[in-house]
Amino acid sequence: MRHVLLISNLSLLILFPLAWSLPLLRSGLDLPFFGLEEISVLSGIGALWQSDPALAVLIAALALVSPYAKTLALAALHLGFLSARALPLLHLLGKLAMADIFLLALYIVIARGVSFARIETAPGLYLFTLCVLASLVLSLASRGRR
Repeated sequence: MRHVLLISNLSLLILFPLAWSLPLLRSGLDLPFFGLEEISVLSGIGALWQSDPALAVLIAALALVSPYAKTLALAALHLGFLSARALPLLHLLGKLAMADIFLLALYIVIARGVSFARIETAPGLYLFTLCVLASLVLSLASRGRR
């Protein structure tokens, strides 16, 4: 069972970067604040860097660093390099990644409220959400395995 958890977790090291590069949203008009018709995590951070570097760093920490650090730490746990006492830290990292999905959902709701914008969700949103939820499930399953 531990090998299944390890392999599933390590697959997230490939899936997260893919989710970051796939479009999260599509719009008929340029999206407010971003000036893009299509936005991915990476393009969004790049666009934010031009207008608000502090917010870009915050989003990068939530969307990139937090989930990837959690995935690496969970792999270290599965391989025996980290003790089970680190699980609370892993759960905190997972919550930070979920905060990013909340911010994105909030942005979608606000943008849809603007009558001249048409916003559609894209595959990257679903893949990113799936990766974060899979990471959460893997960390919960790992709790009883160490």
